Amino acid sequence: MTPSRYTHPLYQEDLDGICCSAWLPWDKLSGKHLLLSGATGMIGSCLVDVLMLQNEKKATGTHVYALGRNEVKARERFARWWGSPLFHFVCSDVNTGAFEGMPERLDYVLHLASNTHPVAYATDPIGTITTNIIGTRNMLEIAAGSDGCRFLFASSNEIYGENRGDRELFDESYGGYIDSNTLRAGYPESKRCGEALCQAYRRQKGLDAVVARLTRSFGPTLLDSDTKAMSQFLRNGVRREDIVLKSKGEQLFSYTYTADAVSGLLTVLLCGTDGEAYNIAEESSDTPLKGIAALIAEAAGTRVVFDLPDAVEAAGFSKATKARLDGSKLRSLGWQAHYPMKEAIRRTLEVLREEE
Repeated sequence: MTPSRYTHPLYQEDLDGICCSAWLPWDKLSGKHLLLSGATGMIGSCLVDVLMLQNEKKATGTHVYALGRNEVKARERFARWWGSPLFHFVCSDVNTGAFEGMPERLDYVLHLASNTHPVAYATDPIGTITTNIIGTRNMLEIAAGSDGCRFLFASSNEIYGENRGDRELFDESYGGYIDSNTLRAGYPESKRCGEALCQAYRRQKGLDAVVARLTRSFGPTLLDSDTKAMSQFLRNGVRREDIVLKSKGEQLFSYTYTADAVSGLLTVLLCGTDGEAYNIAEESSDTPLKGIAALIAEAAGTRVVFDLPDAVEAAGFSKATKARLDGSKLRSLGWQAHYPMKEAIRRTLEVLREEE
């Protein structure tokens, strides 16, 4: 992978847009020390870019500690920031709890590291669960060791499980159904456990913690390893190939463009109430899977075709058929999504084609 997509004007426009979000109290980050895991992931890497760009534009002086397992990958991804005295790469695995090069005190800790796509769930179920539980505990321990530190856990729409047929939109208090005696349950159940750990640390250690529940996210920082349906569709669209749909496409889900997901995370981090969970979702972007396929095919000038998944891939698929999140609680904090689905898809395809 070359870093060209990260210098693309549209991606830079995304970053500028987040930095200009009027509702975000950027002063809360002034001179602070922030640690985030999953720094080279789809959302984490965009968040690092935003924080470092804001340092550059507004001289916020935020020290960003980006935690990841691969320094070579990180050096390539964050080449623009690598020489900055405000950027610090922490080479470690969250599951080990051995973090070197940390400051004496942290003001914010964000746990974003996680397996987030079907093949990873199916081929590395142990790693999926341990990152969401053991990794979360290790990150919570770091936060609990700094007085006044705020912890953010990046959770998922998957914690709601399957719609029981009693709700059109899932608010933060909804609890759907998950069959825990399945391989696929490892991801949502461990995310639920991660949220419970946050509450345990609040009660037992007095930690300030908030939870951000992300929807199915996509955008220019899409990882090559991502096997989610949306990600596969986008790669087909980039290559101007037919969009391969591996079901009837009637599943109706919430989706969020990466830039909107990042501004949502920052809103929860800086404006959210201790102990609360927030859906990062905008209902106008809720789209059936076949509708997503059609939008990408239209933008790419191709067509939609149907193909059944193999056993390994199918084992990682969610069984949910309708999962729409209510984003009103986050909007009450001032958050607004900027990109309609059609425009978000267009931007993603245009940026990713920079590397073709």
